[in-house]
Amino acid sequence: MLRKRFVVAAASAAAGLVVLSACSGGTEAAAPAVAPAAAVAGAGGNAPAAKGETKVAVAEAGNLGQVLVDKDGFTLYRFDKDSAKPPKSNCDGDCAKAWPPVLAEGEVQIEGVDQALVGEVTRADGRKQVTVGGWALYRYAKDAKAGEAKGQGVGSTWYAANAKGGKAGQAAKEAPAEQKDGEAKLVASNVDGIGPAIVDQDGFTLYMFTKDKKNKQPTCNGDCAKAWPPVLAEGDVQLEGIDQKLLGKVKRADGTMQVTVGGWAVYRYAKDTEAGQANGHGVGGTWFVIEPAGCKSTAPVKDKAAQSGNAAPKKEEDAPAQESGY
Repeated sequence: MLRKRFVVAAASAAAGLVVLSACSGGTEAAAPAVAPAAAVAGAGGNAPAAKGETKVAVAEAGNLGQVLVDKDGFTLYRFDKDSAKPPKSNCDGDCAKAWPPVLAEGEVQIEGVDQALVGEVTRADGRKQVTVGGWALYRYAKDAKAGEAKGQGVGSTWYAANAKGGKAGQAAKEAPAEQKDGEAKLVASNVDGIGPAIVDQDGFTLYMFTKDKKNKQPTCNGDCAKAWPPVLAEGDVQLEGIDQKLLGKVKRADGTMQVTVGGWAVYRYAKDTEAGQANGHGVGGTWFVIEPAGCKSTAPVKDKAAQSGNAAPKKEEDAPAQESGY
């Protein structure tokens, strides 16, 4: 069975006993701090992975906070062009030389990670690669020592992984109420639970509105535009992984120019509070994540009752205007 390949490091169990012993004496002990990444490799209390085995642990990495690291304390990464559902690695050849995969060799020791989140995926060459939260894990060849994270944000597709397999260092980002000054940037990415999607320069998911018409003036204005801020074409629009031929602009009712992809006006969603969320997918049966090809995402909608209009009515003060027909 797959679960037998993954074992919780003895050091973690020992640490748990220390905490229990402290609490049993009547004094509540504080949870131990996570060690810096640079200290993981040489920490005397951590049982190092034996040769031929793999270890995945949690450590601190500067401004990124907690990240996954290997047995030597090197930061581990995830790739947006992979997929988590189902798990799939798309980094091979020269890519795998720059981003060596974390292979499941022998027993994989786990420390500070929920065992239920750890798995493996078969690579194109037949080898098994470790996954956390469905995302394949990699090292970065340019990280020269433990604690470095030079791969963070490379190509807007590589990010240090956190203990749940998510992107480290992005949880604290707030959704922009309106577009920041400067140029817009659209990036082809892969959003958890959705698949292929376009995100902005901050990693926030972008949407299309099916009540709009392709290459026509957008119909989301007023309160609707507060809930669904339009992506404005201010200056040059940078593209990454999106065909330049799909990019366009359309004039809004207020005279501003809005970015279009495949003819569809592009929006953010104010209720996406963190990069990588897609809370707007399926809202009102009219709002959907937009894919890099400029089409509506066909990913399943979590709340199908809300999409079809059969959900229990919300209190008037909680029902945003855009969900009632914008």
